[in-house]
Amino acid sequence: MNEFPSGETELSSNKEKLQNIMVGELESSRVAMQFIPKDADLRALTIEGDWRQHRGDYASTNYSPLDQINKENAKDLKIIWRWKTDNFGAKPEFYFKVTPLMANGVLYTTAGSSRAVAAIDAMTGETLWTFRFDEKERKAYVPRQNSGRGVAYWTSSVKGSDRVIYITPSFQLIALDAQTGHLIPDFGDHGVVNLKKGLGVSADPLTSTIGSTSPPIIVNDVIIVGASFPVGLAPVSKRQVPGNIMGYDVKTGKQLWIFNTIPQKGEEGNETWEQGSWKYTGNAGAWAPLTADPKLGYVYLPLEAATGDFYGGHRPGNNLFSQSLVCLNARTGKKVWHYQLIHHDIWDYDLPAPPILADIIVDGKPILAVVQLTNQAFAYVFERVTGKPVWPIEDRLVPKSDVKGEWTAPTEPFPPSRQLMIGKAISMISLLTLRQPLKRRRCELLSNIKSDPAIHLSVFTIHQM
Repeated sequence: MNEFPSGETELSSNKEKLQNIMVGELESSRVAMQFIPKDADLRALTIEGDWRQHRGDYASTNYSPLDQINKENAKDLKIIWRWKTDNFGAKPEFYFKVTPLMANGVLYTTAGSSRAVAAIDAMTGETLWTFRFDEKERKAYVPRQNSGRGVAYWTSSVKGSDRVIYITPSFQLIALDAQTGHLIPDFGDHGVVNLKKGLGVSADPLTSTIGSTSPPIIVNDVIIVGASFPVGLAPVSKRQVPGNIMGYDVKTGKQLWIFNTIPQKGEEGNETWEQGSWKYTGNAGAWAPLTADPKLGYVYLPLEAATGDFYGGHRPGNNLFSQSLVCLNARTGKKVWHYQLIHHDIWDYDLPAPPILADIIVDGKPILAVVQLTNQAFAYVFERVTGKPVWPIEDRLVPKSDVKGEWTAPTEPFPPSRQLMIGKAISMISLLTLRQPLKRRRCELLSNIKSDPAIHLSVFTIHQM
């Protein structure tokens, strides 16, 4: 029972021999060890810097001033722990694009196709808590079933009351206690807000295919939510839910405001949806992360195209506020200014990245600026208080589509050449720098494409970069 050898052995009366006898010796791996308590590590945790916003700060700069790791010692870094997401979903997710946040030495991330939330000790990699929300029958109508891009973090004025805020795949807003991972009982309906019910339009609370892969942004205690949809290359219908932007109170979950990205009757921009197309057209959401200036109280929205990435004959007009950079008052949701960067998009150009706030000097004058990058590899720069372009933007005449039933805008905005992210449109020769047998097939496809350096070739340029 005690694993000592059985049987009897007569002992010697010699004391020296008795002292050398190893009684009941076991293999070394099974020898009982004397318990020696470790000294408690009472050193204060040193946190050189937090990362509490998706892009590092409200300005979306992706910048950290920390300099302990630099170009000289980066080669010497070693992995000391690895946290895996394999079991957060029915099968491993291989397209993991989350940016974990860090607050007070704890990492907060989403994980797996169920978009579970986890808190991780940044020093050891230990899982501190996890949270998984069962979406039940709503799962069948999720537009993008993945882990998303992460969570938002709210710092409370009451110690120990910080919150983690995130959006589930089926478009529900959830508030968790940052210390425990428990739902906040006095937020919304026991910690949950059904965002589909707050869209302000006729959207089926179960079957409408709207969600969000990006985390919300929290500005001056207001949670601001964007939206994403199924991939819109060839939608099954011209009808879709609009990606309206919504604001919620971070303490109660109460809805504060709605901004209609597709203006309704009587609203500014409604006239840019000809033939009543505003009634059924959707999308025009902000699927990319948002940016804010808390001092101004403004939030900046990079809005996408309206329904139909590559065809817009069913929605004639310039289609405000699709493909626009929009500045809202974060507290009220009222529009401060906007600038449409693509009129009536039929190329899926989108505004694919959060705007970047920068304080710049132009001709000796300091300017509070906002920079928006586009899928055309353009960079548009505006004064972020007024929306006035820092450098002139030219509306140029562009070719008219000859696709049957299509509607195209006569002009499109172009920034100065200094703000082009690429040097020149891609040429036929560079398109064909592929090995056989792809060259011949590429030539056949391109022979049927009508292209123009002003607009269309930039599509190929991006795809080749």
